[in-house]
Amino acid sequence: MSTLFEPSLSTSAMRAPLSTADAPSMADSLPAITFGFDDLRERMARFTDRFDEFIARGRRQVLEERNQFCINVAELQEDQRMKHKDIEILAQKSSHHAAALSAQEVETAEMQSAIAAIIQQRDSHAQHRDRLKSEIASYKKQIAARRSAQQAYAKEIDAQSRLNAPELDFWETYLGLSIEGAGQVDRLKFVFSNLDERDWEKEAWFELDTERREYRVIGCRPKVEEWEVETCVERLNESRDLGAFLRGMREVFIRGMN
Repeated sequence: MSTLFEPSLSTSAMRAPLSTADAPSMADSLPAITFGFDDLRERMARFTDRFDEFIARGRRQVLEERNQFCINVAELQEDQRMKHKDIEILAQKSSHHAAALSAQEVETAEMQSAIAAIIQQRDSHAQHRDRLKSEIASYKKQIAARRSAQQAYAKEIDAQSRLNAPELDFWETYLGLSIEGAGQVDRLKFVFSNLDERDWEKEAWFELDTERREYRVIGCRPKVEEWEVETCVERLNESRDLGAFLRGMREVFIRGMN
C-alpha cells in the first residue's frame, strides 16, 4: 500500500522538541508535494510485465527456432545419409554395369575372333573346293582321254587279234610256240618246243616285258648270247613286228642248243 509524503508531518515532528507550544509555523503554511510513487510503481510493474512477456516470447521463439533448426538439421542429415546410400547403390550398379560391359567386350572380341576364324576356314574350304573341282575336272578329262584311248586300243587289239589268231594258230601248230602269262601285268612268257632234233620235247622260253614302249627281255632259258637277244629286241622296238621277233628268238635258241 502506497503512502504519501507529508512535509508538514515531518517538520512538525522534527520541530516538536524545540518548542512545546502549539503555535503554527511557516512550514505548516507550505503546500503539500505529491511525487506519484504509486503511478510510477504501477508503470514499472506494467513495464516489468511487458518485459517479462517479451523475454518469455523471445525464449519461446528461440526455443522454437532451435527445435526447428534441430529438426531441419536432422532432416538434412537423414537426407544426406539417404543420398550417400543412393550414391553407394549407384556406385555398385555402375561397377556391375562396367563389369558387364567388360564381359560383353571380351565376349564380343571372342565372337569376332571366332567369326574371323570361321570366315578364314570358309575361304580355305572354298579354295580347297575350287582346287578339288579343278582337279576333278582335270581327272575327268584325263579319264575321258584314257577311256577314249583304251577304246581305240581295244578296237585295235580286237582287229589285231582277228589277224593274229590264224598266225598264232600257225605258230602253235607248226613252230611249237605257246604264249603264257608270266604272273605279272604287262609281261608274257613265250615257250618254244621242237628245237632240238635229239629231243623234240625240250623247251626254251623267254619273258617279254611290254610295260613300256621299249620292250625288254627279262629272262630266258637256256642261256644264249646276250647280244643276239638285244639285237632281236632292238629290231622289235624299231619295226614293232612281233612275228619277225619271234622267228629271230627261235633261231637264237636253235643256235644255242646246237
